[in-house]
This record gives sequence, C-alpha cells and structure tokens, in this order.
Amino acid sequence: MRLCDDGGSGVGNNACVHQLVDEDKVVALVATTALDYAGASRVSHARVPDIGGQPIGAAYDTYPHLYGIYGSLAPRAGTPGWGGRLYGGTEVYRYFKREQGARTAAVVSYNQAASAAYARLVEQGLKAEGYTVVTEQVDFALPNFRAVAADLKQQGADLVFDAIDTHGNTQLCQAMDEVGVKVVAKVTNVQNWTSTVPEDYKNSPRCRNALWATGSSRDFDDTSQAAVRDFRDATKGLRTHSQWQLEGWAAAMWFTDAARSCAKTGVTRACVDGFMDRSANYTADGLLVPVSFERLAAPPRTRRTCLSVARWQDGEGWVPQGDMNHTCFEVPQLPYSP
Repeated sequence: MRLCDDGGSGVGNNACVHQLVDEDKVVALVATTALDYAGASRVSHARVPDIGGQPIGAAYDTYPHLYGIYGSLAPRAGTPGWGGRLYGGTEVYRYFKREQGARTAAVVSYNQAASAAYARLVEQGLKAEGYTVVTEQVDFALPNFRAVAADLKQQGADLVFDAIDTHGNTQLCQAMDEVGVKVVAKVTNVQNWTSTVPEDYKNSPRCRNALWATGSSRDFDDTSQAAVRDFRDATKGLRTHSQWQLEGWAAAMWFTDAARSCAKTGVTRACVDGFMDRSANYTADGLLVPVSFERLAAPPRTRRTCLSVARWQDGEGWVPQGDMNHTCFEVPQLPYSP
C-alpha cells in the first residue's frame, strides 16, 4: 500500500498522481479524497482504476476508469456529465416534506464561489419540492451568524441546510441556540457525519439534538448491522469515527473483491478495471445503497433514489431513521453546472 498527501492543492495532487501512477506503478487508487483532483485526467489516461473515491468535484462524472463511491450514470467521456451539466435528485427534500412535514427551509452559505454554487443547487431542489426557501449568506472572513439566526427565527424556518464547513456549522448552531431558534432539523451531509458532535457542538445542545445527516451509506453507529459491526471491530482503535471512514472501508472492500476476481489472470490494472466497469448494484455487504456505473446517452428525467438518514441524540449517537434500502423516492433530476 502507498499513501500520498496532496495537501488539498491541485499542484500537490498532480505530484501525488505522478508518484503513485508513474513511479510506484500502483494497480489502483482506493478511497481517494481530493479537494482539487487536478490529476484526474492523468489517472484516467493511464487506465488506473480509481475505486470508491469521494466525488467532491466533477471528476468521477467526467473520466473513464474513475469509479466514485456513489456510482454514475454519466457518459464519462472527458466532459462533466452531459454536455457539461450534472444532475441531482430531490430525495432529501422529499424525505423531510413527507416524513417531518417541513414546508419552509433555509439555506446558509458563504459569499464564496463553491459555497454559493452548492447553495443554489439546494435552493433549486427545495423549490422543486414546493418549499418556501429562505436564503442566508454570510461573509467568509467575518461571518455574522447571530444575524442569520435572528432572521431564521423571524422567518419561521422548519429546516436549515448549509453550504458551509464544520467550523461554520458549529458557530451557526451556537447562534441559533442563543437566539432561541427551534427547527425540525438542522440538516448536514456525509462530510460532517462524525462522532465528534458532542465536542464540536458543546455550546449548542438544542441545535446539536436537531442535527440530521443524509447520505448513501449505512450509518456508522448502526451496530445492529453485521457489516457495520465488522467495520467498527476493525477500527476500534480509532479515537473517533465518521461516515467517510465507513465509506473508505467500503471502497477497500470493493478493491478486495475486484482483486479476488483476478486470481486466475493476475491482479493487473486492466483486470481490476474490468471488474469495476461491470459493477452493478454493488453494496459492500450492505454498507452502500446499491451502486452501478452506466453510460446513459441522455440524463434521466426522474430516478428512483434511496437514502440513508440519521439524527443525532445525546447519549445514543447517530440514530438511523428507517432502513436506507426502503427509504426511496421517485424524484426529478435537476441540472446544475459543476
């Protein structure tokens, strides 16, 4: 096994790709997390399978031989999505409307390009599901979260979604508690789905216990599931746990299954890539919502999508809300620019 830290930069990423692909001659990349995947085209050109990577950018919907942890329907012929447009569903917003009766949602972002772009995508999805949407933007350098919290209270928001980092979320939650904002759910994503909630949100108990997370993998605290127990047993030496760790574990399982399929011919890049390209409804022993890779000529207008939902409760951790394989919705697929 070879490791390389790209430092979160495109220059560092290119250096890591050169080291791993050209110098170390690795068979595959596994569980890649790259804030700026500048070397993605080089990985694809070298036909090195990238297995179970986190799709922070558009790379996993752009290039062949890259297999994101959530799958892809895009052609992956060198252009993001379909003609430069990606598509996402509204299943998260449908869930909170149907299960929690939410009708008014707020979206909080920074005045920074990536944050604002993601916030616009969330706003688009919420409006498609019939929500009244309240948008809040704060200055990245000097955020005034107390003013945001006061407006959320005045607007009567049922839900709060965000396009901000963990530090910003903790500040927002503290401001919400101080102002007295009560919401059905403060909704976050897989990046903030961690066991460090008690420490991160120690100053905001009301908001802390309104935290919900959604994703496409089984709750890492759901030890009623055998596959989760295996993950927890194997990582019991870690001080903290997170959903990203569980998905990295699932990616490692995926590579292992691919390597086993190559026992007769030898574990080569081509053999592992062939297994990945044929992957259909892969679940990593039930850790993932079934994952496939298709190359549809046109994006689907609707899609049946399942999701994992959990909420934080003090003393219990992240509590799963139903089974992810049955929490499913037929929802529209909305276009956006990466």
